[in-house]
Amino acid sequence: MVSTTTAGRGIALFATACLLSVALPANVALAQKVKNKGTAAEAAPLSSYELSIPEIETLDSNVDDETLRDIFSGQLVDNAEALAGLDAASITIPEIILDVTTEVDGETRDTTMTFNNFVMNDVVDGRAASVSLGGVAMDAGEEGSADFGELSATNFDIAGMLALYGLVESDGSTELKTIYSDFTFEGGTFEAPEMSCTMGAMEVGELKARPLGSSFADAYALLSSLEEDETPSPQVMGALVRLYADMFTAFETTPATFDGFDCSGEEDGKPMSFSIAGMSMGGMSPGVYPEVSMDGFVVDVEGEGSFTLGNVTIKQMDLSGPLAVLQDAPEVLDEAWFTENARALIPAFEGFSFSDFSMDIPDPEMEGNRIVASVGSFDLTLGSYLNGMPTDVATSAENIVFDLPADTEDEQLQQLIDLGITSIDTGFTFNAAWSEAEETIAIEELSITGADLATVVLSGTLANATEALFSADENEGLAATMALAIRNLTLDVHDEGLSDIILASVAADQGSDPATMRPVFAGLAEGSIISVLAGAAEAQKVGAAVSSFVSGKAKHLAIDMTAKDAAGIGLVDFMAAEQDPSVLVSKVVVDATAK
Repeated sequence: MVSTTTAGRGIALFATACLLSVALPANVALAQKVKNKGTAAEAAPLSSYELSIPEIETLDSNVDDETLRDIFSGQLVDNAEALAGLDAASITIPEIILDVTTEVDGETRDTTMTFNNFVMNDVVDGRAASVSLGGVAMDAGEEGSADFGELSATNFDIAGMLALYGLVESDGSTELKTIYSDFTFEGGTFEAPEMSCTMGAMEVGELKARPLGSSFADAYALLSSLEEDETPSPQVMGALVRLYADMFTAFETTPATFDGFDCSGEEDGKPMSFSIAGMSMGGMSPGVYPEVSMDGFVVDVEGEGSFTLGNVTIKQMDLSGPLAVLQDAPEVLDEAWFTENARALIPAFEGFSFSDFSMDIPDPEMEGNRIVASVGSFDLTLGSYLNGMPTDVATSAENIVFDLPADTEDEQLQQLIDLGITSIDTGFTFNAAWSEAEETIAIEELSITGADLATVVLSGTLANATEALFSADENEGLAATMALAIRNLTLDVHDEGLSDIILASVAADQGSDPATMRPVFAGLAEGSIISVLAGAAEAQKVGAAVSSFVSGKAKHLAIDMTAKDAAGIGLVDFMAAEQDPSVLVSKVVVDATAK
C-alpha cells in the first residue's frame, strides 16, 4: 500500500511517529516545519513522503489487516480506539519503506528509510508482552546512509501511550503507569561524505507516564502556531507554561545507559575524530531532571589540536518549586508576571563536575604558540535552596596545570617566568554554608594551592546572616549583606618553596644572597606587626610568629582573629579602621603560631 501526505494528516503522522519513538526510539521524525510569516522556512521543509507496507502477518488479531495497514501508514487518529483495544497472538510487518522528499534552496533531496521486521507478540487489550524492530536502514544517496540494529521492549502499553497523548479516553487516573520495560537498542553506523560514526548500545529499564492535561492534537497545534520571529502573546505564553509544567510531571524512568559513539572524518580537509566512551542518566521522576554523566570525550583534529575529558557530570535538577509556581500561574502571563516571579522560577540545580580535562590548541592571539593546559578535577555542589539561591556552596579544583608562554607580553606572567616558574600547578577550594537557626555563614574553607609554591587557607564565621540575605527583594538583600559581621577568621599559610623563589630574585636584584636577606625581612615584618598591634597583649607573640615564618625557621603560619563582641565586627568598624587601625585592634583578639 502507498500513502501520500496531505496537510490534514500531519497530526496523525506525527502521532504515529511519537508512538513508535517511545516503543522504538529510532523513529521517523516527520513533523512539518512551520514557516515564518512572509519568509521562507529557515530549515528544509518536508514536502512529501510515501510509505509502503508490502505485507502484514497477523495471528488471532481482532483488528483486520487493512486497519493495521492504515494505522502504520499514518491514519492513527482515526483508528486509535481499535489500536487501544488490540488483541493478537502476534503481528509481524516484515518491511516498512518510507520515501521522504525534501527541498533545500530549490534542490530536491530524496531519502529512503526501511524499517525491518516489526513484531508485536501476545497483545492483550492494547498491551504487548514484547515489541521489537529488527533494524532500520537509511539511504540518502550522496548525503549519506545509516544502518541501525535491533530495538526491543517488553510490557508495551499501547493503550496507555495513546491515552498519554490524548488520542483515546483515559480511565481518569493520575497514577503513573508502566508504558514499557526493558528497552534495548543495539546501536549502528552512520556514513556521510566527510564523516562516519559507530553508535553503541542503549538500555532503559522502564518508562512510566500518565495522560497529559492537554490532548496531543491541542499541544501540537499550540507549538505549531508559534512564529519564530515574534514573541508569543501573553495568552499563548500562559498556555505554553501550563503545557511545560504538565509534561515535566507526567513521566518517570529508571536509569538509562548508552555505550557512546566513535566518529572520524575530515574538518577543513584535515583528519579529525571525536568520540564518547559512554553515557548514563539517572532515573527521572516527576519534577526532577536526573543526573547525566558522560565518560571518555575526545576531539582530535590533526595539526590543529585536541581536547579530552575523562568525565563530566551534570548533577540532578529539582524543578518542583518552579513547577508549583507555573501550575498556579494565571491563564494570561505577561512580562511583569515573569519579572515578579523570576527568583521563584529558578530550579534547585545541584551543580556539575568534571575530571581529567586536557587541551593542546594553537594560541589565537600569538602565532606559533600553543595553549597547553589540563585540569585534574573540578566540582561545584549547590544545595539547600531558598528563594532560588543556594545556601550551601562547595566548589573545588585540583591540578590546574598550564605552561607559561616564554615570550608572553603579560607583565604578571613575565614576573613569574623571571622567578624561574615555567608552569603552574594550582587548585582552589571554597566551602560555605548558611545556618538559619544561628544566623551565621560558616566559611569552612577558602583556599588556593600552588604545587611546590604555597597553600593559603582562610576560614571563619560571618554573623548576622539573616534570611533577608536571600530575599527576592534586591534592596532587602543588599541591606542584609551590608549588615554582615565577621565573628572570627583564621589564616593558614604553608610555604612550600615560594618564599625561596621570591627571595632569590630579590637578593639577585640587591647583589646579595637569600641567606642574608631573610633575617632583614623577618625583622621588618616583626616590627611592622608589633607597630600595628601596639597596645595589644598579643603583639609580641604575633610578631615573633610572623618573624619565624619569614625567616624560614617555620614553614607554617596560622593567624587567628576573634571579635571580642559575639555580634562580630561590621562594615562600619572596617571603614573606621582605614583611618585608625587601632580602632579595629581594640575589638579583636589576635593569636598566631608558627612551626
